[in-house]
Amino acid sequence: MRKQTIFSKIDEKIQIVCYTIGMYIFTMGAIFAALFVKKIRHQVKGDAGTWIKLHKYIKKDDKIVWFHAASLGEFEQGRLLMELVRKNLPEYKILLTFFSPSGYEVRKDYEGADIVCYLPFDTPGNAASFLRLTHPEIAIFIKYEFWYHYLHRAHKRGAKVYSVSSIFREDQHFFKWYGMTQPLYQFDYFFVQNQESKDLLEQRLGLDNVMIVGDTRFDRVIKIKQRSANLPVVKTFVDDKPTFIAGSSWQPDEDIYIPYFANHRDWKLIIAPHKITGHRLNELRTALAGRKVIFYSEITTEDGQQAVDDSVLRDAEVLIVDCFGKLSSIYRYGKLALVGGGFGAGIHNVPEAAVYGIPVVFGPNNKKFQEAQALLQCKGSFEFTDAASFTALVDDFIQHPDKMTAAGQAASQYIYGNAGAVEKCYKEIFKTSPAPSQGGES
Repeated sequence: MRKQTIFSKIDEKIQIVCYTIGMYIFTMGAIFAALFVKKIRHQVKGDAGTWIKLHKYIKKDDKIVWFHAASLGEFEQGRLLMELVRKNLPEYKILLTFFSPSGYEVRKDYEGADIVCYLPFDTPGNAASFLRLTHPEIAIFIKYEFWYHYLHRAHKRGAKVYSVSSIFREDQHFFKWYGMTQPLYQFDYFFVQNQESKDLLEQRLGLDNVMIVGDTRFDRVIKIKQRSANLPVVKTFVDDKPTFIAGSSWQPDEDIYIPYFANHRDWKLIIAPHKITGHRLNELRTALAGRKVIFYSEITTEDGQQAVDDSVLRDAEVLIVDCFGKLSSIYRYGKLALVGGGFGAGIHNVPEAAVYGIPVVFGPNNKKFQEAQALLQCKGSFEFTDAASFTALVDDFIQHPDKMTAAGQAASQYIYGNAGAVEKCYKEIFKTSPAPSQGGES
């Protein structure tokens, strides 16, 4: 563990004061911004509603396991662990919190948790009130969540606090001279994704409570594949032809792959845009002018039944998925997949496609994604940076089908070979009956 001097303790107190002041400023800024920004307004209103839910649904004698996810992606990484707790430890209530509206609004009715709510902003008062009302015995923070006051209060109250599927890199603020490391010392245990994360925590911060388990998302995508639905309308559309699937597609991706496949019309094209808005769908219509395009919502009824003749599906060249919840099942019909976001904030869910044993390509902003880097190394995924590199990459696959097959096999083997993180976390966290919460603070 870390060695402290009087000077380092003073520095830490200064950092905590600065962090707390910053959090109050952030909170006030969010309240003001809520007047103008719908997403932030959802969050501010949701924070207020959290207190009502906690008073209503959590009793003094309830045994609580608390899961916290920033947003939807982190929720998916923790979902199977929640399901194991629900199945094997029914005496516990599951509290699930989100920071982002994009997670809460999608999963606010998730049946795997007893209470789903926002996590109020990380001020000392909010943290004290939240922990007093929820009194969790176990707190599980998923991946990148390191809120100091919540972690500190949970730790002081005697809760066991875990970081699951976390990943650490040299460029994170924790490892800079100015980095605030105090949140990390509140965890009882870290379940990290790779050796680099373990080395950074141990060698740079003196933390020895670290285990490499891999990414829980692999277990999740395998489960999703097992549960995935057969989609007869998509199968009929594909019609046994090679199919390129663009998942979570953004316009910079489309500016590259749409012109390419306009010249390779023996391939079918399925596009699932990241944002499904009227504006984005119109952009796609314009980009695909001259192609025979159908929309998923037009070829199916509300109950999912086929709404057009088979001939219409077979004749179409492009299928646009203008609804949510289908992409993970659609990947099964592809020969090659693109995962979007690589020319923006970062790529989306690569394992969701790779689990089906198809090669995955993506843009250059992929360096912070552990699974993408590993798939690049094992030749299950490939990076393109512009139209020329995309053309060279896909041309090579088309001209050498055996390369495409081998790449798909490498992708699948990587996913299945790295499964098991959820079971490892569960066994370590619940290897003994959790000690009851000590109460501690008022």
